Amino acid sequence: MKITHIQAYEILASGGYPTVEVKVTLDTGTIGIASVPYGASAGTHEATVLTDKDETRWNGQGNLTAVNNILTEITAATREIDADNQIALDSALIALDGTPNKARLGGNAVLAVSLATARAAANAKRQPLYRYMMDTYSLQPDLSKLPQPMVVVIEGGKHADESTDFQEFCITAMEQNSVTENVRKALETYHHLKKVLKNEKLSINVGNEGAFAPNGIASNEAPMQYIVEAIKNAGYTPGKDLGISIDAAASEFFTGNYELKLEGRQFTGEELINFYAEWVDKYPFVSLEDMLAEDDWDSWVALNKLLKEKGITHIGDDLTVTNITRLRKAIELDAITGIIIKPNQIGTLSETVACCKIANEHGITTVTSHRGGGETNDHFIADLAVAVGSAYVKVGPTRGERVSKYNRLMEIERELLKR
Repeated sequence: MKITHIQAYEILASGGYPTVEVKVTLDTGTIGIASVPYGASAGTHEATVLTDKDETRWNGQGNLTAVNNILTEITAATREIDADNQIALDSALIALDGTPNKARLGGNAVLAVSLATARAAANAKRQPLYRYMMDTYSLQPDLSKLPQPMVVVIEGGKHADESTDFQEFCITAMEQNSVTENVRKALETYHHLKKVLKNEKLSINVGNEGAFAPNGIASNEAPMQYIVEAIKNAGYTPGKDLGISIDAAASEFFTGNYELKLEGRQFTGEELINFYAEWVDKYPFVSLEDMLAEDDWDSWVALNKLLKEKGITHIGDDLTVTNITRLRKAIELDAITGIIIKPNQIGTLSETVACCKIANEHGITTVTSHRGGGETNDHFIADLAVAVGSAYVKVGPTRGERVSKYNRLMEIERELLKR
């Protein structure tokens, strides 16, 4: 099963700038197409999104350099590799790039080829993508427990202007019910949240991820109050049917101290943890993510101790960036109990799955996630989440590039139930 042809080109991502899409053709005549997202808020330890830096085109954000790297070096290097041997393919791509963060060829170039080849091989075998990944990587998820929705409903930080300091507030399913039913419950609550915000005279415009981005919100705590009210108004019980997850993206407001503009205060790591502790018993949290800066390891350890006592999942994203080395450090320090999984943070499918395997071996919850700044309609991450046994899929509630992930997850549920 050889790769006979690779096409690469720019497509538009949701942020209005280009990203890379790849079409891989095998000698069986089978094709696989994949596109990669980029993040508006990205950790400094992530794989490189290689852009052209040509200010005369796309304000410097073009992807033709990455496209050219695919059409030349990557195409030449992958001709003789069996497309059914994903690990060998990805190992060759990693070696060809030769940098720790895919800086030479671009993580966007490498990942697009990696994902498109996996999809082509799955298509050639007439397997659903998640089944192909399960076979390829010897994964054995419990398919009776599919990933549940973690729905971003209010956004701020880099994802919305004049909103909260924190990046994401989510409605998260708490019962292991049908994915379809839990998506319905979360989206019904999202629509009730719209009414709550309107009653508060707040904007119901949406941000990068299709969630509400209310200008003039009074505090970083207010969204949690609004979400609890919306859950009740939708007819559900906070802490039983639906809970709250937060992604603070704290690296974005860390300047040596943590500056929360809505509160008009600066905090040390210890002071910020004490600030969070006031919320822990007040709200039905499922998880807290990136509540501290990406290299503030001591504070991560301290907060993890508190959250473990409360049964709240403590998730690393910018801290861990789907990177095995950083995940191992977090495990050794006992800094997290959960990890966000984003393939474009690391740059190949095999590295992404390896990270998930280590997390699973150590009882670390995986949450497979979209990207905030520039998503595409590709729903690869839904199949990935199923294959690696993620507890949740985190995606926004509206806009086509977001709901495509939920639609694919619900499609997989119907396939498994043979409906």
